[in-house]
Amino acid sequence: MTGRILIVDGVPTNRIVLRVRLSSAYYEVLQAGSGADALLSVRLQRPDLIIAAADLPDMTGEVLCQQIRALQVAPDTPVILIHPAPDRLQRMRALAAGADDILSRPVDELVLLARLRSLLRARHAEDELRLRDDTRRALGLAEPPAELHCPARVAVVPVQADVSVKAVVSTLRARLPDRFEICSPDEALRLAGGAPEVFVIVDTGSVAGAGLSLLTQLRASPPYRQSAIVYVTRAECRHEAASALDLGANDLLADGFDAEELILRLPKQIARKRTADRLRSNMRDGLRAAVTDPLTGLYNRRYVLPHLTRVADRAIEKARSYALLLLDLDHFKTINDAHGHAVGDAVLVEAARRMSANLRPSDLVARIGGEEFLVVMPDTSENTALLAAERLRSVISKTPFTVPGLPEGGRQVTASIGVALPRRTRAEPPEILLDRADRALYVAKNSGRNQVALAGGDCALLAADPVGPPPRAAAAGP
Repeated sequence: MTGRILIVDGVPTNRIVLRVRLSSAYYEVLQAGSGADALLSVRLQRPDLIIAAADLPDMTGEVLCQQIRALQVAPDTPVILIHPAPDRLQRMRALAAGADDILSRPVDELVLLARLRSLLRARHAEDELRLRDDTRRALGLAEPPAELHCPARVAVVPVQADVSVKAVVSTLRARLPDRFEICSPDEALRLAGGAPEVFVIVDTGSVAGAGLSLLTQLRASPPYRQSAIVYVTRAECRHEAASALDLGANDLLADGFDAEELILRLPKQIARKRTADRLRSNMRDGLRAAVTDPLTGLYNRRYVLPHLTRVADRAIEKARSYALLLLDLDHFKTINDAHGHAVGDAVLVEAARRMSANLRPSDLVARIGGEEFLVVMPDTSENTALLAAERLRSVISKTPFTVPGLPEGGRQVTASIGVALPRRTRAEPPEILLDRADRALYVAKNSGRNQVALAGGDCALLAADPVGPPPRAAAAGP
């Protein structure tokens, strides 16, 4: 099934006819004969969309819309009202009550199904983003967002020269707080200052469907892909209206460029666009939080290990070498014991900053343990890796750390580093190389700390010191 739809109508024949149409389009159909039954069904069965008659036995369609919008379980459920012969005033009342659209009876099946596909596509996309956002909140990765109310940017695009929009845009500017600009189709695809939150494509001229090409281009253009699009057409252009919805229009004005109707529809599209943007941003933040160390801002073990595999595969493909540097801060426990964990955290942050500032853009440094860091260096020879390791050792040990909480003059911090490169004689999995770097790190630790050791047949302590003689650690320890 492509969606669960609730039909609300006091006339059984109307419900049956509509149910047959929707079932043949593979929708799951629920039915209710009154507004009260509909509200109960919404609470218990959570439909994806509601189609309701405007004249129910116990309430009007507008009242049903208002009560649905007040339900905590379904404030955003799309609602389409069906009216025997809606006039402009009835359409405005329905939209003001919270309806997403109002269609006349007998229902045009072509337009109805296109409208259902459009509304459900947007609903399912938002539900997926909300699900990920709820998961992120459950993990403690997000706080409830603050509501921001700032003017939106709306681009009004007439696609035929015989269409005048200035009078309508003047009304919109007077009645809404948003910023409106009129532009040609060519200008719409090259707007400066970022993407508008909403495009209004006005296609009410003599050539039906003239704006469909622009709609397709906007949906295919990365800068504008997430913008909301409202498509304006004429009542007789039913095929073009259905095509606009299927091509990605978020909303449709099927009876011309009406300022009053647009005043009711635009705020909903702006709100939905901003909600989707916020949810996408939260999802990206959640992904970053999952692979980033929150203290230092470096990547964590979850990210660096798959990255290491990709670097290894590329090295084999390009017949190039790469290197791993495993770095551990010496006697770090004594810093925590003497000055507290807050000072220890500040030392870790400063060490991460010094390392990041002294590596190539292509190198990746990650925090993989308490005071342990891993550096992945693609396209790196043995000599380059050893020079980089010695440079990192030096920038950490040469200048005392002067973070808050340490005595005046700071405290010297040193690091031991194990270096490993894949053997040329045989293919070596990244996890084996990581193990060799770990054993080289232990050689550096056991040789007095503040040292660089290279993993070979037997791990060898680096004898040369291009930067200067390394100061020895003051005391041995774990």
